[in-house]
Amino acid sequence: MPTLTVIIPTYNEAAYIEDALKSVAFADEIILIDSFSEDNTVAIATPYVTKVMQREFDNFSNQKNAALQEATGDWVLFVDADERVTQSLEAEIKATIAAPKHGGYKINFPHFYMNRFLYSHSDDVLRLVKRNCARYSGSVHEKLTCEGSIGKLENKMLHYTYKGLTNYITKKESYAWYQAEQLYNKGKKATWFHFFIKPTYRFFRSFILKGGYKDGVPGLTVSAVNAYGVFERYVKLRLLHKGMR
Repeated sequence: MPTLTVIIPTYNEAAYIEDALKSVAFADEIILIDSFSEDNTVAIATPYVTKVMQREFDNFSNQKNAALQEATGDWVLFVDADERVTQSLEAEIKATIAAPKHGGYKINFPHFYMNRFLYSHSDDVLRLVKRNCARYSGSVHEKLTCEGSIGKLENKMLHYTYKGLTNYITKKESYAWYQAEQLYNKGKKATWFHFFIKPTYRFFRSFILKGGYKDGVPGLTVSAVNAYGVFERYVKLRLLHKGMR
């Protein structure tokens, strides 16, 4: 039977990490890669994991790649602290790696916000891969790649991504700095098009094209904050050009 390693990156996830670890207890190996949390994340996680790694955070890809180098399983599943593997997904993962048809598999993530799952705001993300061909690239919205074809699992991963409106906005602002720095390093500059058209289209895409309107007020809120995140990216890009980081 092929073996499975679960990799979980953390930073101050004491409120979420135990439930995440319990949901992946079926794995042969669990690696926690922590960015020197200042809460009880590591203490809570230690009884459940195979290995704890401490690494100063520089970007998301490097963090996960560092843990990937320590993994020994035939397959690797990447899970965040605010995500949960359901029993049905667990069974599907076991069956899939026992008789794989692809080199990697995407999993659907319906987002949880305002006490409901927003199925119109869901993503298909590559998370289950053969270890010997996997690698992350990109510093903010990191991308996992692997050799061979990509399939998709039927069961969903639960994702409690929105920990309140304030946390959600703070998260967007943090990502905006990383994204702005990437654009700055490429020599890009912010224009009025970036300030007005791109945020407007992001709202339209999230609320109309992806069906956010079906989720009522939660869908409207998520769409608005997504648009705000795009706007902030270019505000911060302009600040970088003015030397105001």
